[in-house]
Amino acid sequence: MSVLAVTDLKKRYGETEAVRGVSFTVAKGEIIGLLGPNGAGKTTTISMILGILEPSAGSITIDGHNVQTERTAALNATNFAAVYAQLPGNLTVEQNMNVFGRIYSVRNLRDRIEHVLKEMDLVRFRNTKAGVLSSGEQTRVALAKAFLNEPKLLLLDEPTASLDPSSAQLVREKIRTYAKNGGAVLWTSHNMHEVTEVCHRVLFVSHGAVLLEGDPRTLPGEYAKKDLEELFITVAREPLSLSE
Repeated sequence: MSVLAVTDLKKRYGETEAVRGVSFTVAKGEIIGLLGPNGAGKTTTISMILGILEPSAGSITIDGHNVQTERTAALNATNFAAVYAQLPGNLTVEQNMNVFGRIYSVRNLRDRIEHVLKEMDLVRFRNTKAGVLSSGEQTRVALAKAFLNEPKLLLLDEPTASLDPSSAQLVREKIRTYAKNGGAVLWTSHNMHEVTEVCHRVLFVSHGAVLLEGDPRTLPGEYAKKDLEELFITVAREPLSLSE
């Protein structure tokens, strides 16, 4: 069974269709890249999956629960991290973990906090206010929060955008391990080399619809492109040329 199933998802703002009939699934153990230029509909899609925005049409199920009719059960199986969703800066790292752990009703919270702090190399920052950490350190704190409730679905929006190469590699390794243990990941990124390395499958979104789907290592060749970055540029500039 798919951990995430998105079916004919649509979002309208007046006469404007931001998302136009998007459908896809993410299975246990899969890391799926949701790709596309700015304004393609990626963040709107993620916001609907998180229950922040209400779809105009279509359905979303997480771990078998419909987000609209079983919101609590669906979102209890989910977590999220993004560079633009910073944690409260006036709280220490440990205080943030405590607050969000209680929000997610995490069992054995103290032990779980110790585990994620060690996993994300944050033990030395436990008593440091999140707001004074570097952007890379704040990103690791956000990811630690995302792992707290051991979610079945992890949504990541540009998770390594502000990280140095060493920290980014640590994050990729942790996410791979999470997927190998049965977690499902939906990952947006503009780093095509990273996506090629990490993702099992990619979805290219253009003008609110899925234009292309496939293995990031073989998909470019199907469209006579040398790599995923060249394919991304074509989708961004000339999407119609790929659908002819």
